[in-house]
Amino acid sequence: DRGSQYCAHDYQGLVKQFGMQASMSRRGNCYDNAPMESFWGSLKNELVHHQRYATRADAQRAIQEYIESFYNRQRRHSRLGYIPPALFAEQFSRQQQAA
Repeated sequence: DRGSQYCAHDYQGLVKQFGMQASMSRRGNCYDNAPMESFWGSLKNELVHHQRYATRADAQRAIQEYIESFYNRQRRHSRLGYIPPALFAEQFSRQQQAA
């Protein structure tokens, strides 16, 4: 995202202060970040917006469970031929080894 809030000097100063590296899409290329935007939308719509977490640790556990147990292993992804990412990766790996 190249939003002005992420390009602002104050924000960039915080990024540097904490030793982080900013990641922005290339100028004029809205597709760089599309896969992550899609993931965040799925996470929010399928989990976060339906829950109230008592603590940050509770939210972290729920999100990790969602990603590892549901999103990667059960949720079908149209872009992957309607199979879960873990199965897609397994099949891809087998094809690479056979080649």
